[in-house]
Amino acid sequence: MIKSVGTAFLLLFVSLSSYACDICGSGSGGGGSYMGLWPSFKKRFIGLRFQQNGLRDHLGPGGSITYLTTKETYRVAEVWGAINFGQRFRVAAFVPYNFIERKNQEGTTSRNGIGDVSVSGYYRLLNHQQAVGTKLLEQNLWIGAGFKLPTGQYNKEEKNIEQAGQNTFQLGTGSADFSAHLMYDIKLGKAGLNVNSSYKINNYNQADYRYGNKFTLNSLFYYQAVKTSKLVVSPNTGLLYETSQKDHNTRELEVFATGGYSLMGTVGTELAVGNIGIGANYQHPLSQQLGEGKVRALDRCMVYVSYSF
Repeated sequence: MIKSVGTAFLLLFVSLSSYACDICGSGSGGGGSYMGLWPSFKKRFIGLRFQQNGLRDHLGPGGSITYLTTKETYRVAEVWGAINFGQRFRVAAFVPYNFIERKNQEGTTSRNGIGDVSVSGYYRLLNHQQAVGTKLLEQNLWIGAGFKLPTGQYNKEEKNIEQAGQNTFQLGTGSADFSAHLMYDIKLGKAGLNVNSSYKINNYNQADYRYGNKFTLNSLFYYQAVKTSKLVVSPNTGLLYETSQKDHNTRELEVFATGGYSLMGTVGTELAVGNIGIGANYQHPLSQQLGEGKVRALDRCMVYVSYSF
């Protein structure tokens, strides 16, 4: 029996996110760091998740669209899962399959294939419960670390094409990367707040290209609008802030139209029906400054289904 969607399995990545479609937007441009509330589970779960995000690149002054402007769309179908070891340890894995599409005046180009597989481990520092009046106060604090394998194809020729722009039309980064995570969840009665931060450290790949390191901070307020022995419904809303450093090409050259920040507003719903978890969310850019103003992040969405056992 799922205890509750809101209480908690905390957000990664992440994500590292959250590594899902980590290449998208070369850091903060296209997303992939947000995963929403994870399904709650006692021992283990496995699920399927679908994400879509995108960006416009090669924009003109003031973000105007020109004959050079390109729209890139990233769709990710991902198998994900996690297992608990006792009360303090947790390991999660993510296996994405990417569908990417680029549209410009020259036509439409698409690629698809497996993305970068990632694994993350967590240790729970705090698991506290106490009565506050007639309500139960619950707190959880986790720290974690993860690594991403270069299993997704990286096209060296694409790097040369984008010498001064976003090198984002890739199935993978071509590098083994690492991340650190800090995640905190507090819940009083039916209402809760999930806050997490992560820092991703990227390495140079075989083409001597390195995507900028990325910091993510997410806060998500959720409320168990329905809570019975068979059904839990938890709508949620919050903010996602992402910032990344500039990419580097050939270890010395800083790539101009890369790096920056974005602030996204998020809204979603999580459902638990017995051992089945279902979730969906939508994200909209509230503020952004990406790639020296040459890049613009588009709306994002995600849906998932999971089974706990």
